[in-house]
Amino acid sequence: MERTLEILTTSFWPILRAGLTITIPLAIVSFAIGLVIAVITTISRISKIKIARWFFGFYVWIFRGTPLLVQLFIVFYGLPKVGIKFDSWTAAILTFSLNIGAYASESIRGAILSIPKGQWEAAESLGMTYSQVLRRVIAPQTIRIALPALANNFIGLVKETSLASSVTIIEMFMVGQQIAARTYEPLILYSEVAFVYLIFCTILSYVQRKLEENSSKYVRK
Repeated sequence: MERTLEILTTSFWPILRAGLTITIPLAIVSFAIGLVIAVITTISRISKIKIARWFFGFYVWIFRGTPLLVQLFIVFYGLPKVGIKFDSWTAAILTFSLNIGAYASESIRGAILSIPKGQWEAAESLGMTYSQVLRRVIAPQTIRIALPALANNFIGLVKETSLASSVTIIEMFMVGQQIAARTYEPLILYSEVAFVYLIFCTILSYVQRKLEENSSKYVRK
């Protein structure tokens, strides 16, 4: 029992520090880039440009239909074979961003399509251009509708950043692995890593709930 407590107390801060300095920043940067990709993808997929719809539809199909770990391995270990080489951080951010961009674009596209066509027609009858309708009428409603799905995408991404350990990034999960290798106590260490992930996701779920309440307060009235 004393050894268990000693391992838990001495390893908690290194694991938490890796989560705060590596896992969360990696997730935030990847999600921010992924959102930009998602918006571009969504606009392209609902546009009247056939080649754009086809290209971005193909991108979403690829990234939603293959495992994230495989995508990460192709970018980090596979592309150098054809002369394209990324360091581990660039490879991880690029892969996570493209992956989350594909999923988030579907969330945003679904939110846009849920808005009645009558609103498009009404706004256009007032003389607004396509981009003005999108920016002034559709976007504010889309943000509120897509918010729960996007928040879930982000929470999922926080957990999936553990895959970054497979491309040598010393994030929270790898720190737990290293300590487990020294102490020969994998059950204790991996349970502790899971507990820290649970703390992060609980906080993020709370923030998500507050954002949803705040974005819906005018609707309830």
